[in-house]
Amino acid sequence: MRRLLSLLALASLILLPAACGRLPGGAPASEEIIKQSGEADADFALYSVTRAFLPTVAQWPATGKQERLGWINSSFGAKTQIIQPGDKLTLRIWDSSDNSLLTSVEQKMVQLQDVRVAANGTVFMPYVGSVNVLGMTPDLAREKLQDELESIVPSAQLQLDMVEGRGNSVDLVSGVAQPGTYPMPDRNYTVMGLISAGGGISPNLNNPQIRLVRGSQIFGTSVDRLLNNPQFDTLLRGGDRVFVEEDERYFLSFGATGKEDLHIFSKDEMSAMDAMSVAGGFQDTKADPQGLLILREYGDQAVAPGKRGPRHTRVVFSLDLTSADGLFSARSFQINPGDLLIATESPVNDALTISNLIGNFFGVFSRAGIL
Repeated sequence: MRRLLSLLALASLILLPAACGRLPGGAPASEEIIKQSGEADADFALYSVTRAFLPTVAQWPATGKQERLGWINSSFGAKTQIIQPGDKLTLRIWDSSDNSLLTSVEQKMVQLQDVRVAANGTVFMPYVGSVNVLGMTPDLAREKLQDELESIVPSAQLQLDMVEGRGNSVDLVSGVAQPGTYPMPDRNYTVMGLISAGGGISPNLNNPQIRLVRGSQIFGTSVDRLLNNPQFDTLLRGGDRVFVEEDERYFLSFGATGKEDLHIFSKDEMSAMDAMSVAGGFQDTKADPQGLLILREYGDQAVAPGKRGPRHTRVVFSLDLTSADGLFSARSFQINPGDLLIATESPVNDALTISNLIGNFFGVFSRAGIL
């Protein structure tokens, strides 16, 4: 019995020093990272995020997939449409004259259905020829065609209706209930009006983004920004294409967080505290709230001479969420796309693990009746 007790005591003496080191775990300890950052050959820079540090990091270059697309402010357009190539005009010509060139005694009205506006902006009328109506409103085009017609048939009167063609239509490509090609009712047609016509944005899109393709240019903003800023509800032009898509930006969580995963940005700007909330917070029994780490990699231009940036392209930001300054700083520190969020493990866990191992070791023999 004494020999067994001696062996148990010896085992405890062997295991206890391990508590001063590190046992295998699901995340690093913050002191390991801090120790490495102080080494001469460290290939990363370590910064503590505090209130005083926030203005400095805000001046550093952006990282990750941060597509900076411009957007067009709203303006006011005319309540009428203008005629473009491809539009279709319906011309109704009335003439009460008995010897009319266009009508008969029994029928005083003749209709020219779906007269297409040619690529050069002209339409053809019998006895008149081609008349240019490009860029005119339907009312002005009617007056011009009426004047041309009166020179041939003085008693004739003309009525004009227009159906918008491709030049007066826009494409709603994706991200809505009913994508398709939509005619523009007037020149005051906006992005939000088009999305409404398409049945609204799909509810399963996370932080939906709007992309407006106009010719060779691409403009972009988020739906949230558009809804909260009416001045961004820009006017559309014929031929525009509008896409609504999910935000492609993401960050990663690792270690003693509630969830280790790839997380899509849930809003335009996410703070470190927002990111921790999305990642499920800390694991209460494992995490070290003094050691929240954010790993980020900058481009070579960030460390170029004369540039405001970090000391190294690889950067580790450390936040202490046990202090008021750390908590407030975490609410202001912006997460960049591609950042890796690490909740480090507390060193206390190693001591508890060793203690549990020794306790279980003794418990096995106690239950067996050996002790």
